[in-house]
Formats: sequence, C-alpha cells, structure tokens
Amino acid sequence: MNSMKPAHPRILTINGGSSSIKFALFEAGDALQRILEGGVERIGLPDATLRVKGVNQADNFSRPVTAPDHPAAVDVLMHWIEERVGRDAVAAVGHRVVHGGPKYWEPQRITAEMVEELRQLSPFDPDHLPEEILLTETFHRRFPVLTQIACFDTAFHHDMPRVAHLLPIPRKYDARGVRRYGFHGLSCEYLMEELARLDGHAVPDRVILAHFGNGASLTAVRAGKSIDNSMSLTPTAGMPMSSRSGDLDPSLAWYLARTEQVTAKQFYHMINHESGLLGVSETSSDMRDLLEHEAKDVRAAEAVALFCYQAKKWIGAYAAALGGLDALAFAGGIGEHAPPVRARICDGLGFLGIELDPERNAKNAPLISTDAGRVKVRVIRTDEELMIARSVARVLGIGPPR
Repeated sequence: MNSMKPAHPRILTINGGSSSIKFALFEAGDALQRILEGGVERIGLPDATLRVKGVNQADNFSRPVTAPDHPAAVDVLMHWIEERVGRDAVAAVGHRVVHGGPKYWEPQRITAEMVEELRQLSPFDPDHLPEEILLTETFHRRFPVLTQIACFDTAFHHDMPRVAHLLPIPRKYDARGVRRYGFHGLSCEYLMEELARLDGHAVPDRVILAHFGNGASLTAVRAGKSIDNSMSLTPTAGMPMSSRSGDLDPSLAWYLARTEQVTAKQFYHMINHESGLLGVSETSSDMRDLLEHEAKDVRAAEAVALFCYQAKKWIGAYAAALGGLDALAFAGGIGEHAPPVRARICDGLGFLGIELDPERNAKNAPLISTDAGRVKVRVIRTDEELMIARSVARVLGIGPPR
C-alpha cells in the first residue's frame, strides 16, 4: 500500500442514497482537481457493484462487491481508496446531509453533539437522515481522527423570505421548526455559479432552476438569492417525481385511513416509494422507460404528461413570484438528458420569453433557447460533489481562495 503523503491535501466527498454511495476524491492544490469518482451501487442486493472512474485509465473499472448494508459498502470503498492512494492521503471527508432542521445549515465539522441532534431531527427526513448519520458513524469507527464535514442541502434556501418559509398551519408548529426548507441546495449553488460564468460573471437577475432527477424540484432565484423552492418541510413536496407524489390534497391521508385503513406509516411509504411516475405508470419510475413506452402504453404517456404539466405550472408560478424571467436552467438526469420532456415543459411558454431551438434541444446543447428568445434556457450538468469539496476546503482553510 502506498503510504506516501500527497503533495496537496485530498478531500473525499460522500453522497449517500438509499441503495448507493457516490464518492469523489479531490486534490486541493491551486484548484480543486477531481482525481477519482464513482460509487457503490445496489447496496443490499446480491449484485452490488463498485464503479470507479479516474484521470488515469487504470482507475476505470466496475466489479462486483459484497455490500449487504451501508457500513459494509463504506468498508469496501475505503479499503479500495486506502489501497489506491494510501491511508493518510485523505485530509477530510465531506458529507451531503439532506436536512439540518432549523439549527444546521452552514457547512461545519461533524461532532458527537451534532450527530445526536441530527438523530433527533430524523422525523424531518426519515428516508435520508438515518442513513447519512450511519455513514458518518461508520467513517468515525474506521478513522477516529479523520475530520468529517457536514454540507447541508438546505443551506442555499436558508435565507428565503419569511413568506416562503411559512406553512399555513397553527403557528405553534413554526416555533418547532415546521416550515418550508427547500432542498437540492448544493445543486442550486453550483448552477448559479455556472450561470454567472456563462454570462461573463454577471448573475442573471431572475432565474428558475429546474433540478429534475429521481427527486425533482424548482427554485426561484432573484439577484443570486433563493426566494422559493418547490420542496417544503421534506423532499416529498412539490413536483411529481420518480416515486414521490409531490403536492397532494392533505385530506387524502384521512380519506385513505377511513376507506382503506391506511396507516400514517403506510401513507408515508406510498407517497415516497410508490407514487409519482411509478404510481401513475404502474410500470417504471424511470423517465427513459416511460418515454420509450408512451406511444403504446397510455399509463406511461399520462405519467410523462403529468410531470411536464406540473413543471410548466411551477415555472409559471415562479415567473410571477420573480416578476418575470431572465434564465431557466435544467439539470439532473431528466433535466440534462430528456429533450422531449424539456420541449413539452417549455411549449406554450412563449409569453414568458421562453423559446426553444428544436435542434439545440435535441442535442442536449448547453444553450437550447433560440437566439431571439428573451429568456436564456440552458442545460447544465450539475456537480454536487464539487460544491461539497469546496465547502470542506473553505471550512478547513485549504486549497485555492474562492
């Protein structure tokens, strides 16, 4: 094993999902350079896989691994990283933490006190927080002195106007942190930096960010600041998503409890894991499958139509909240790779100044609007890992100044 210390500090980023752990390794020299990336996929299944891509061709591989749970997946990943770069090569680990509740939003070192408080916050996001806590504890057991930094996905939206935070329920709940938080903040931060760079470092004034992946959200940004996000207290709200419902009539829970004896726990599972594109199509949560089958399966066609229709409504609403629109950015798996979805969402939005160029859109070009269109419509590959690495470098005071 290589035990030589690298010339520059290295930062490992960890982005844990329900069945995967994505990672990237950055070198913090004159600029943050990504030297490795990949992940452990299909955790808990017999065909779990470790995939790695690197600047060296020899680092590109995919191989089966035994990963029955997240701690086992971390062991697999860290064993390989130790073999590849040496045990002492990593200066710090940055974790994407979806929800920090009312107390945590700024990137900061993970302490025992923070972990305990995040555990208390798990009801805010039971699908993500317990696994994220587990990952930090697994790293701590294996590397007790390694610095770990939490990067919260709610941070970008922390200073939204009070009117956007408020939920119209009894006021006492607001004091307990029950409010709109907004998510996909790491992606939003990256997209805004890219928009500024693409426009010659002038941030467009009125922007809508459409992050459409397994989770889907829209964010309204004015003068570089988030003023609203379609997700709310949890990432289940807003748009229909791969398997999440998005916004629903709140009385549906009580209706199903009376008519089908659906418990609160069953209802939660349904709206997070059995709804959205999967629920409407009854076949797949993957937009690629639905687009492939929509011509011969009305359920697939309706799922795609509902997604596009709701996205169009959110864009209209946020254009109203912003008082107009200067730029629209699509990101995430669907946002970056589904030209028909983008075309259907933007169809009929000419009154807002949105006009797509069909050829540019079909090629997933970086700029897909017409030259004459008032609103610049862009496709941007988001990079949450880079934002995590930058946050870690900032907290530790290493690497290049921002």
